Amino acid sequence: MKSETFSSQKTLTIKKFKRKKWLNRIIFLGGSISLIIGMIGIILPILPTTPFLLITAAAYAKSSKKFYKWLLNNRILGSYIRNYREGKGMPIKVKVITLILLWITIAISLLFMNNLIWIQLILLIVASMVSIHILFIRPKKNKNNLTEN
Repeated sequence: MKSETFSSQKTLTIKKFKRKKWLNRIIFLGGSISLIIGMIGIILPILPTTPFLLITAAAYAKSSKKFYKWLLNNRILGSYIRNYREGKGMPIKVKVITLILLWITIAISLLFMNNLIWIQLILLIVASMVSIHILFIRPKKNKNNLTEN
């Protein structure tokens, strides 16, 4: 009887491991898709970058420690996550560049959508909301501006 119990527990453990491996692959895939969208967001200001990178970090932390460490230590992508976690804010230079690129992209889009007024209106609303969000993000403090006691 004990051998049957041991055998069934071993089978359950193996099934749990296989299920976990399968689930980890799906979580990893979702994190990778989120990473791609976040990277596109770096180029296209209308797409948010940080939320997608935070999703990626959570997915990688759950599914692959190796890729999680890579993401956090990445020279470009890691700073988004670290700044968000630490509540450091957004550098003013990045805010200005983001807003300029956002409105250039929207202006170009509006030119191509000249016959579709309702799409133009949606684009303007989205761009306005994104601009307001960016403006309300606390500016990142410069180390040179800090006064020492």
